[in-house]
Amino acid sequence: MDVSLGEVIAAIALLFSGYATWRSRGLRKKEEELIEVQRKLNELMLDKEKREAQSANSAELGANFITLGSKKHRLKVFNKGKATAYQVSLEFPEGNDCIMNSDLEEKFPMEAMEPGQSVELIASFVMQTKRKQAIRLHWMNAEGESFEKVVHATL
Repeated sequence: MDVSLGEVIAAIALLFSGYATWRSRGLRKKEEELIEVQRKLNELMLDKEKREAQSANSAELGANFITLGSKKHRLKVFNKGKATAYQVSLEFPEGNDCIMNSDLEEKFPMEAMEPGQSVELIASFVMQTKRKQAIRLHWMNAEGESFEKVVHATL
């Protein structure tokens, strides 16, 4: 059997063509995986941007007890969010036995609480006062949506 130089070159070309096809399939599969990873990453980045935009437009209220000196106590209600809270009110679902009612009625409901703003209420404790007080905060955002948060302030 005589094999000519042309047949050898054609056989080598056929082998290289098969190898190139095999490699291009592998690369195409990796490229599809990379495109899928990029798509998922883009979705995560969009979700993060939406959450940041929402947090930039929302108030976040909180409350805790602070001590001034040895026997002076206050309940501090504050807005640590990035937006103004409107119609701020608070209630004590388990009963109010430490905040003066006159101080509470005088300061709440508050028409608006700016970011970083706080209000202090005079607190007085006796031996029977629970050390953990449940406080329900109510407020509205600029669009009129209502929000509620229960905070457990400790003495």
